[in-house]
Amino acid sequence: MSSPSASRGRPTNYIRFDGWLSGLENAFNMIAAASILVLMLLAVVQIVGRNLFNWPVPGFIDITEQAMAVFAFMGIAYCQRVGGHIRMELFLGKLSGRSMWIAEMVGVFAIWLVVAALIYGSWYHFYRSWELGDSSIDIALPTWPSKLVIPVALSLLLLRLTLQLWGYWRLVRDPSAAPIAVPVIADVETAAKHEIEEAFGDEADDAATPEKAEGDRR
Repeated sequence: MSSPSASRGRPTNYIRFDGWLSGLENAFNMIAAASILVLMLLAVVQIVGRNLFNWPVPGFIDITEQAMAVFAFMGIAYCQRVGGHIRMELFLGKLSGRSMWIAEMVGVFAIWLVVAALIYGSWYHFYRSWELGDSSIDIALPTWPSKLVIPVALSLLLLRLTLQLWGYWRLVRDPSAAPIAVPVIADVETAAKHEIEEAFGDEADDAATPEKAEGDRR
């Protein structure tokens, strides 16, 4: 969950890059979600076709295996942006000010190093698959597209982590500055409020207003 930016003293270029990167992350996340929907529909066709007409979808297993890379990796940068991953906040929750931002920056930098190594390794596997013409067993589906998805998605994640590193460094230098485009620790009530707002939008705000609730009861 990213905090709102301050009305004054905004790092303009930083915010613009965050907006551009967020749009790309949203597109990748939508592709990942669409791939899950397509696979669910394909599974329905597979079950109905096999059981009722004895006509299964050719290469269903091959298609599923290749599509796993899409929905497993293309939404990872979006998840990092909104802080949707699992965070161990037992220690961080006890920190505040500059010490908390330093701890956050160190953690993100460690992830940055791991992701950079994974990009190198996944690109090597993609390139080897491309050179060898590797394909699936059943319908000879090329495997290089799914292997290319991984370094591309991880590269987007690396950009997000780089942006967050700069954001945390900005807060380390000036702990009084407003956090912009970085995940922040929220209490249970705040997290629940944001989840309700994301699910219901303006309707949640209207329902939370006492005058609105009283009017609905009448």
